[in-house]
Amino acid sequence: MSNRFRNQPPLLYGMVGGGSTSQIGDSHRVALRRDSYYELVAGAFDIDKERGRQYGESLGLDTARVYADYQQMAQTESAREDGIHVVGIMTPNNTHYTIAKTFLEAGIHVILEKPITTTTDDALSLIRLAQEKDLLCASMYCYSGYPMVRQARAMVAAGELGEITVVQTEFAHGNCATAVEQHSEGVAWRNDPKTSGGTFVLGDVGTHALHLATFITGQQVREVAADRQSFVRGRVLEDNAHVFLHFEKGAAGYLWASGVAVGHRHGLAIRIYGTQAGIEWHQEQPNQLRYTKLGQASRNLELDSPELHPSAKRLLRVGAGHPEGYFEAFSNIYSDFAEVLLAKLSRTMPDPLSLDFPTLEDGAHGVKFLEACVESADNNGRWTNSELRDSGKSF
Repeated sequence: MSNRFRNQPPLLYGMVGGGSTSQIGDSHRVALRRDSYYELVAGAFDIDKERGRQYGESLGLDTARVYADYQQMAQTESAREDGIHVVGIMTPNNTHYTIAKTFLEAGIHVILEKPITTTTDDALSLIRLAQEKDLLCASMYCYSGYPMVRQARAMVAAGELGEITVVQTEFAHGNCATAVEQHSEGVAWRNDPKTSGGTFVLGDVGTHALHLATFITGQQVREVAADRQSFVRGRVLEDNAHVFLHFEKGAAGYLWASGVAVGHRHGLAIRIYGTQAGIEWHQEQPNQLRYTKLGQASRNLELDSPELHPSAKRLLRVGAGHPEGYFEAFSNIYSDFAEVLLAKLSRTMPDPLSLDFPTLEDGAHGVKFLEACVESADNNGRWTNSELRDSGKSF
């Protein structure tokens, strides 16, 4: 990472959600501390006000800045001379739009968990509002922060694979092979259409697999043909899904999202094939990128391989042989966002390589994908348009 802004005061950061019952809050807190770009100073951590207050106090925050709700937090922080610059939102899906809209209207930059909204219209509304307010926003597709994912993206952009022909992406685990929602608050709301937005594993993990595919290839998905299943008795939403993909430049693809793949732990993986070479990456072995040139033997690119592009090298934090892991990838997204925001606040140009963090537009593509998958599956797998447009403008 760049050292350009390391000696400047940190960005003041607030958190909505991410409290004691959150599955993702700790990841955000580790990430924002990693490069000293942020200082956590405020939060509305829980819908249970007392539980949220206790949690904020356990973090050592000023009790005056531990809020009962996000509305009070946005109003108060935007009026303070030392108010927050950035808010991280990590709440159930159905609340994302209203909370993000409130903070954007208050002039506060936003880091938003995915899916960013439950409808494409709401996602586009946030994009327009952020543009009107000249505010920076990120969607938290954290896996794009791995060095080898950035390497794969750079290789495709440089033409090292030739024309992309086939993309296979998956995120499969077995953690929901039984009715865990009966005793897990986090799984329960993800399996409730009122809070999740109408999908379970597609929204929870499938959008990560989709973003990995579009981020690396530089191509959006034009149309989908989806099939959704729910294998656990009593489960309302899908716990397994198969989706065929047609990319905008002609590549064909396939996405598998599953919570019932017994034996898989955190199986995010992608295989991309072109006319000159193929690559393969697995999140559980994140420091290797399998690379096969046409007519040659396969080999693994490593973190110290001389072929690494600058976009991958800049993310390396430890010496060869030491693993770069999930928290580092999460931190890389936060640090890219900080570098771009600090450049914006200082009216200077950011490092172009820091611009690779996932944006609201990336998040909106994910929401449109989910809507298209539901429509397709409800119509016996009919091919369904998934292009993102706003008043005729393509994203």
